[in-house]
Amino acid sequence: MTKAAKKTPAKKSAAKAVAARKIAASEPVSTKKALGKTKNPLAPERVHAIIDALDRTYPNATCALNHHNAWELLVATILSAQCTDVRVNMVTPALFHAYPTPRDMAQATPEAIQPIIASLSFFRMKAKSLVGAAKMVTEQFGGNVPQTMDEMLRIPGAARKTSNVVLGTWFGIPTGVVVDTHVLRLSRRLELTTNDDAVKVERDLMQIIPQDHWISFSHELIYHGRQICEARKPKCVDCSLETLCNSSDKTWASH
Repeated sequence: MTKAAKKTPAKKSAAKAVAARKIAASEPVSTKKALGKTKNPLAPERVHAIIDALDRTYPNATCALNHHNAWELLVATILSAQCTDVRVNMVTPALFHAYPTPRDMAQATPEAIQPIIASLSFFRMKAKSLVGAAKMVTEQFGGNVPQTMDEMLRIPGAARKTSNVVLGTWFGIPTGVVVDTHVLRLSRRLELTTNDDAVKVERDLMQIIPQDHWISFSHELIYHGRQICEARKPKCVDCSLETLCNSSDKTWASH
């Protein structure tokens, strides 16, 4: 009996996964393995290979929060703090029906909004932030969500992550890189940063990711974190970045 005949189903599945990635990749797998093992994880060619793999794997990645305009996206993003997008999408239809514009919400009280968003974490604090954001947008920006980072950061509940989401997703303005829990975790696993503070991680990513990829990179990494590179048990055998990754908690490795 040959060695090939002794392969277990698990090994066959792993071999098929590797073969599929060989076919899909534009570069030879041997080249990507070399990039994965490079002594400098921030080498431009390795960073480019990561960006290219993400582009190919998630060509249509975008924000998962349902919205129809910049104001709705701002509200949804404020609500998404420490909460899943799926849960946020469950409450925003009723919220936007009750308060369709910034002016409508500015005239509400946090106590009136709380029952609508009560299923979300920190709903009392978020209700207060929403009313404050609505008043700021109405009174200071003429009812329109601003389009600069400095102005966005003046809005209650809109820190850099929220501001980057709105400016990048709705306006297409690459002011920075959205760093949520997925982006932070994957950036560290991929050795793109050694920091664990979101602001510092964003700074590190902005130095190595070309600005024209800031928006798409964060969307793609978030998709990858949700679907493949999970926190507790990453699905490394199905990962399009596996040959570029040297994380110590990999569940399967080809190199």
